[in-house]
Amino acid sequence: MEYLLVVPFMVSPFRMLFNSFGSQPFWGLLFIQTNFMASQQLEIVHPHAAGIDIGSKNFYVDAGDGDVKVFPTFTQDCGELRDYLLRCGITTVAMESTGVYWVILYGVLEDAGINVFLVNGRDVRNVPGRKSDVKDCQWLRQLHAYGLLRRSFIPEADIRTVRSYLRLRQDHIRATATQINLMHKALTQMNIRLAEVINDITGVSGLRIINAILAGERDPEKLTALCVERILEKKKELVFKSLEGNYRHEHLFALTQAFGTWQHYNKLIAECDKAVEKQLLEMVHIKGGRQDDMTINNKRKPIRYHKPQIENLYIPLLKLTDGKDPTGIAGITDYSFLQIVSEVGTDMGHWKTEKHFTSWLKLAPLKASLGRMNKRITLKRHNNAGQLFRNLAQGILTSKHIALGSFGRSIRARRGSSVAIKAIARKIACYYYRVMTKGGSS
Repeated sequence: MEYLLVVPFMVSPFRMLFNSFGSQPFWGLLFIQTNFMASQQLEIVHPHAAGIDIGSKNFYVDAGDGDVKVFPTFTQDCGELRDYLLRCGITTVAMESTGVYWVILYGVLEDAGINVFLVNGRDVRNVPGRKSDVKDCQWLRQLHAYGLLRRSFIPEADIRTVRSYLRLRQDHIRATATQINLMHKALTQMNIRLAEVINDITGVSGLRIINAILAGERDPEKLTALCVERILEKKKELVFKSLEGNYRHEHLFALTQAFGTWQHYNKLIAECDKAVEKQLLEMVHIKGGRQDDMTINNKRKPIRYHKPQIENLYIPLLKLTDGKDPTGIAGITDYSFLQIVSEVGTDMGHWKTEKHFTSWLKLAPLKASLGRMNKRITLKRHNNAGQLFRNLAQGILTSKHIALGSFGRSIRARRGSSVAIKAIARKIACYYYRVMTKGGSS
């Protein structure tokens, strides 16, 4: 049905200068002929949907039968919750990603064949009046039934296993950094300035000297002789002077504790490497084919920091990705390739284009504009996968021999380091998406 819409408007004084209407603004009527269509009623997309509110102690479940069920979070009750949903004929479930409490229930429902939608709590919280867990689960079911919820990306179970090992490995690496700082502190309190002379006290020379000190050696000349030849040729006198300290008992005790803890965490990292290697070999075996039937012609990039103790790491990775090798991209090594795969999986079909991929990584530029006014947006704009690409970009930004480094420095001069790092990270992510979808090595 057609209507004649009458809209009042005020003519600005600048327009009046050209129309000779004087200097006072006036009101006019704008006649617009338009069509008003009757609003369409929302259709049910998921008729057999349920909503679950996740808590630390209880799960609140609305299966659409008019009653909200409450299940404790114990393993037995998770099984009862699953059986209840199956009895109600539920085929799909929506639940918020609350902490890590959703992980066990997600696995139980996934194994039962129920399609689980894990959604971001920020997408469903901006509705007034929902101040209880019961109303939360009811609202989740209602939104999910009409197909109004976005599904969070969750990789396959095998990929999630690798991700768990690698995230635990990163926790241990951060813990080793803390112990290295404590070793620095103990040495400084004894006025042993070894850290100011050599680059890394956990290198070959540093570890030899620390082991000798903890074994009771105090002679600076004998301690200096433990250094490698390269250091003795350039810094022998400085090393000798730096090892003349005041060996107090309490500081030696602190050094012993920090060094022992550092060694312990390195053992845990080695155990994580073995677990990752075992899981990768199992995934290759499940996919089919042998591990040693992959021929690689190009030379692998060296891994400078925190190299996993996995022999020929690239072979199972290339088997899992059907030979697609993104290590030709600037900044990506076999280790960073493994980390990215553990976060995004091997199937890039979850994202239609590279723009969708970079948006999910939270590397796309943000813009909120209204007319001529631009607004700043302050949101949580990072995730684990996106942070991996940001870390790669930080190293490239200072590189003088890589085109991306020059690109980033030109942006840094205008917009600052954070914007430059994000721009480089987005470029790397686009290159990665193209390699993993179209094949090739870069």
